[in-house]
Amino acid sequence: MHPSVRAAPNYRLFYFTCAKSFSVLLRFFRINDPYRLLGILVVLVLIAVPLFIQPVRITLEELKMFVLGEVLNEGNRLYTDAITTAPPLTAWIAGWVEMLFGRSVGATRALGGMVIFFQLAFFTIVLINSRAHTENTYLPGLVFGVLALFSFDMISLSSELLASTMLLFVLNNLFKEIEFRVQRDSIVLNIGVFVGLASLLVFSYVLFLPGALAILAIFTRLTVRKALLVIVGFLLVHGLLMLVYFMKGNFTALYQNFYLANLNVHEESSMPTSSTLVLCMAPVLFFLFSMFMLGREARLTKYQSQLSQVMFLWILVAAIEVMVFSRNVTPAQLIIFVPPLSYFISHYVLLIRRKKMAEFTIWAFIISITTIMYLARYNKMASVKYEALFPKQTTYNKIARKSVAILGTDWGLFQNNKMATGFYDWKLAKSIFVQLEFFDHVVLIDKSFDDPPDVIVDEQDLMKEVFERIPKLRTQYTREGNLYLRKE
Repeated sequence: MHPSVRAAPNYRLFYFTCAKSFSVLLRFFRINDPYRLLGILVVLVLIAVPLFIQPVRITLEELKMFVLGEVLNEGNRLYTDAITTAPPLTAWIAGWVEMLFGRSVGATRALGGMVIFFQLAFFTIVLINSRAHTENTYLPGLVFGVLALFSFDMISLSSELLASTMLLFVLNNLFKEIEFRVQRDSIVLNIGVFVGLASLLVFSYVLFLPGALAILAIFTRLTVRKALLVIVGFLLVHGLLMLVYFMKGNFTALYQNFYLANLNVHEESSMPTSSTLVLCMAPVLFFLFSMFMLGREARLTKYQSQLSQVMFLWILVAAIEVMVFSRNVTPAQLIIFVPPLSYFISHYVLLIRRKKMAEFTIWAFIISITTIMYLARYNKMASVKYEALFPKQTTYNKIARKSVAILGTDWGLFQNNKMATGFYDWKLAKSIFVQLEFFDHVVLIDKSFDDPPDVIVDEQDLMKEVFERIPKLRTQYTREGNLYLRKE
């Protein structure tokens, strides 16, 4: 052959290789081998890499987490100096993350990815040990990981992601109690403890306490003693928290700012319901297919049938929590649906008898969810509106790299500035500035301004009366419109 003539590329070999690799995906993860978890990790990294190469700008929840961590790391005590409704474990973890990584969005999202991988690995091992499927397989882990990436904000280290880890431990103990049916006090006690820890990350997860009790009552011989053990485990966690604050003389602040303030039910949604439904379209369709197949084709043992019913009840409890008791609905909050959905969808794929059809189904599942996620991420789907997930643009763009006290909710101001005081949640803090006839309110404001902020944003003209009560502050500032600027 003449040197200038190149051999034609073997397209047939290329297509055969691609088709062969596509056809082995399901078979690869159906093998009961712990090293399949590494394969799941590779798949998820390939899916998520663009989210780190071209990261989405900081979300409102991430910004709030960073700011709360900074406030606590300045020495402000939670609920007494730092006025917030954030659950204690969420607040303390925010402080530790900010201390270690500062405002690194990449670091927090990498940590979120690590938590997701731990969750899928743990959940898959629980299903294998519980013999939940007709065969021991790591396919549920793959399905779990893909579902956990149905929206770009799922990968962030959110309180819902951390709390859902505690709920996985609850499910593990529920499976054990249903399987063994013996008097093992530690199992039912752990159920209450883990629900308690979850509620210290997301307060509305208290709802999973009656949910767990209902599941135990339906599928086990739930005695009064066991029910009390679950409740005692839950109260033990909250009792220790209350005891610590009581010993320090701060129980009233804990009660008012955490327990009482979090009793308010659903207030607002960060995204339109239509946007959330579009993002959930593929998972919901696969879930409906799986329910149809399970009812028609499944040949389950009594124990496996009970686990399926437990998972379905778990979905109902999660739906009630999100739709009724959640204060702020975001895609990331739907992480609590991922374990039961991955259980049912993996069951559905395993029940497909034709190998080619099963392979096509798992690829259709991965591609559909990933495609919708990236189309929404790059604003190619007009029906998905993410605007509410991000902090709004502040009207005070000229203020940068300052310590700022804002008497309001302009969170966009803190993208380039630092919160100067502990008045983190304005809904709680407003009453302190309005009701200055209470001496303790004046003392708290005075203490918060010991290190005077560079700028005070006061759109409601509340500082006028504060200056009358604390005259020394008035001499330190000059007013320009809605701003008080500290004198040099």
